[in-house]
Amino acid sequence: MTDITPDSVLRLHNRVSVRPEPFGALLYHFGTRRLSFLKSPALLAVVDALQDDRTVADALGVAEVPDAMRPAMLRAITTLRDSEMLVEVAA
Repeated sequence: MTDITPDSVLRLHNRVSVRPEPFGALLYHFGTRRLSFLKSPALLAVVDALQDDRTVADALGVAEVPDAMRPAMLRAITTLRDSEMLVEVAA
């Protein structure tokens, strides 16, 4: 699969449940039965911002992710997409 770009539009898979936690959140996919840990509140804020059909760049801005953290966030978002927690929205 390709890497996520700032112009990508994603959202949670419709079979994924989010449980916020002090460290970030737990994501559970009822289809694949996978559990993912979001180990930062910032990543949870980005995932939440993606729910409004924003681009990744817009979600990073809404979540106020510093420029220095954006490459790591893009890798984390790519991993969530690859594990089917997030799905790409057709343009």
